[in-house]
Amino acid sequence: MKNKGHPKIRPLSRRAWLHLAGVSSLSGPVVLDGQDVKVRSHQGLKVEPDRLGSAMGVVGKVSTEFFDPTCFLRSWNFSDLPPTERARFYRETPRANGTLLREYEFFAVDRDVEIAPGVFFPAWTYNGQVPGPTIRATAGDQMRIRFVNQGSHPHTIHFHGWHPPGMDGSLSGHQVMPGDSFLYEFEAEPFGLHLYHCHASPLKRHIHKGLYGVFIVDPPNESARVPADELVLVLNGFDTNFDAENEVYAANTVASFYMEEPIRVRVGQLVRMYVVNMTEFDLINSLHLHGMFFDVLRTGTGLSASESTDTIMLCQGERAILETTFRYQGDFMFHAHQSEFAELGWMGMFRAEERPGA
Repeated sequence: MKNKGHPKIRPLSRRAWLHLAGVSSLSGPVVLDGQDVKVRSHQGLKVEPDRLGSAMGVVGKVSTEFFDPTCFLRSWNFSDLPPTERARFYRETPRANGTLLREYEFFAVDRDVEIAPGVFFPAWTYNGQVPGPTIRATAGDQMRIRFVNQGSHPHTIHFHGWHPPGMDGSLSGHQVMPGDSFLYEFEAEPFGLHLYHCHASPLKRHIHKGLYGVFIVDPPNESARVPADELVLVLNGFDTNFDAENEVYAANTVASFYMEEPIRVRVGQLVRMYVVNMTEFDLINSLHLHGMFFDVLRTGTGLSASESTDTIMLCQGERAILETTFRYQGDFMFHAHQSEFAELGWMGMFRAEERPGA
């Protein structure tokens, strides 16, 4: 796709975008129809402080027509799409051994994403969004991901976990050139919280530009984990003027979104958070929860907590499953415990509500 300057901005819902991608089925071609779908182009955007507002929130609201951080929290395997739309990107087929064959349709495309009210970042995306769609399987399932590169640069998908060397997506010979495709196939293991990201060179640029997502592998025994309200939180940052320092930080891409739209949970219900740090240019990110403690299962590859705390630190690519139960009704703040990150957008609220009839 060629950038034709600054076209008139057209709000696109995620469904409209996926329809524009022209995917007819998991086995069909993924070809854009020639329309220019880049919303805006920036050669380096300096974010004005008044756009991010105070540490308590932002000025204005972002559009959620295309990417809704609230919906993203509890969506995986394209569950946010209606069944007919979902079937174009995800299919599962039972296998004789009791596991599933899980098939996915992924594509890379250049697209500007709104990271704060009126602030657009020129991203490289999986399926038009940052983070990319969360994928989820049970240990032992067969994964089959068809990847088409519709972007302007060579890209790959590198999955954390076990897989054959040819499926690694890390070497120059693994790069998928613009217009080409590749089929990734491997067994989902080990169980735990993993991630995927582009591994093309320069690595820091491809990750920072938005090519990453969450890969959850559940234990083979369904009863191994207690049922919970499950949430996906990807910690990320954006260098909007390309000086190798982030100007905007967030949980799930949109600065301070959960300050304006708190994450609703129930008092007394177990909450399980899948937290993945994909922040580039900073060695460490963190999550601190007010008025609460949580149990930490680092990488999620075990079923016993390693610690109970209210603050966790994560380097890039590090992840942890956090479990807690809200005791009291009301709003509970969570944020990075690097004050700079919090003041530049990485801050939100949980709203704990009583169960109906309680």
